Amino acid sequence: MLAAAGLTLAGCSSGGQPQARKTPSPSPSPTSTVSVPAGVSLTDQGSKLSFGGSATVIFEADQHRGTVLKLTAKQATKGRISDMSGFVLGGATSRSTPYYVDVSVRNVGQGQVGGVPVPLYGVDASNTLLPPAGFTSPFKRCPSRPLPKHFGPGDSFSTCLVYLAPHHGTMNAVSYRPDQAFDPITWTGQIATEQKH
Repeated sequence: MLAAAGLTLAGCSSGGQPQARKTPSPSPSPTSTVSVPAGVSLTDQGSKLSFGGSATVIFEADQHRGTVLKLTAKQATKGRISDMSGFVLGGATSRSTPYYVDVSVRNVGQGQVGGVPVPLYGVDASNTLLPPAGFTSPFKRCPSRPLPKHFGPGDSFSTCLVYLAPHHGTMNAVSYRPDQAFDPITWTGQIATEQKH
């Protein structure tokens, strides 16, 4: 069973506690009305890709905005919770394992979908979806950002996403799954481990 829960991390300087927030699990949506430009081929549902591979997918930010995105999960690195020593971590968060995934996104469709999170999830060993963690202050190790406010046809964007595997868990894959009915597209491969300094 897949579940998703989001987390926002606040820096120590703000004096705030990280705010755990539930991210709605993707829900079934009606047949997409997003048009696929001529010459663009969508990646089949259920495709298994290696890190560095790209998937071309329909993405609907909401009922009124959608486009076709080319998503690439370039590489993944297992971090250490001590990387987040500059943040106030709650009990459960302090017992998680961070993973950093470098991704790139290109809008190869005709719509504008800016200002929303990059639609990729981590997947842990228990098949739970791990949404990207959000930050209220900069995290230099992996500067996670949503798509730019304006992200129209032809625009490209690169960022680093942080996934927190609970209970010192393991992230096994990165997934694109816009709704429960969609057979997810996943990326897997060697996950690097940071060297201790």
